[in-house]
Amino acid sequence: MKNLIAGNWKMNGNLKDAVGLAHNIVAEVQNDAQLLENNDFLVCPSSHHIVPVQAELSMAVSLGAQDCSPFENGAYTGDISAPMLRDVNCSHVILGHSERRSYYSESDMLIKQKAFMANENGMTSIICVGETEAEREAGEEKAIVEKQLFGSLPETATASNTVIAYEPVWAIGTGKTATKADIEDMHNFIRAKLTEKIEDFNNVRILYGGSVKPANAKEIFGVKNVNGALIGGASLKAEDFVGIAKAS
Repeated sequence: MKNLIAGNWKMNGNLKDAVGLAHNIVAEVQNDAQLLENNDFLVCPSSHHIVPVQAELSMAVSLGAQDCSPFENGAYTGDISAPMLRDVNCSHVILGHSERRSYYSESDMLIKQKAFMANENGMTSIICVGETEAEREAGEEKAIVEKQLFGSLPETATASNTVIAYEPVWAIGTGKTATKADIEDMHNFIRAKLTEKIEDFNNVRILYGGSVKPANAKEIFGVKNVNGALIGGASLKAEDFVGIAKAS
């Protein structure tokens, strides 16, 4: 399968920055035909930048969102529903990122409800799982990831509408990266656990996220069961974002 190179822009930049970044990414991707043979590209801007960013994208780069509501419509001030996102051509939505789990106390059940809504509206859920440094030091990393995985996957999950992103919390934006052995061990574990939840589990893409950059991407992509990356800081520079794809 192709690698998925997904950019999580988080809460960064103004409108000019977002539009310029999208334009530059498309230009970089279209300048190298081989990139599209090996990779699918996705960018996930802030919600109010989605529409103007969409205008800059081509068929080579898909559009995603950073979150969605567990509700379809109604009196939920500040929420953005999956139908609204689909209406502006979002194909993917990031759910259960560690920042959402930590800062906003999002539970596995809430993430599961959001993923269900995304799937029901024709979108692919990128469900994030990962342990903290304290949990890893206590030897609980697999128990934590299994709990998050099983608790967050809706019954509607298939290989065509679900992506799993393993992001060790201690490696997000810290400059730290899990070792090759750590990544392979956890990705193999996730693949094995998916057999209990998804019939076509071998076709589910499992992304790695955690300070991925051009310098370490080749080694990460060489790990078994790594099918792409969910990229934070490095996705804010077109050259670095596309450079990660070139390493694959």
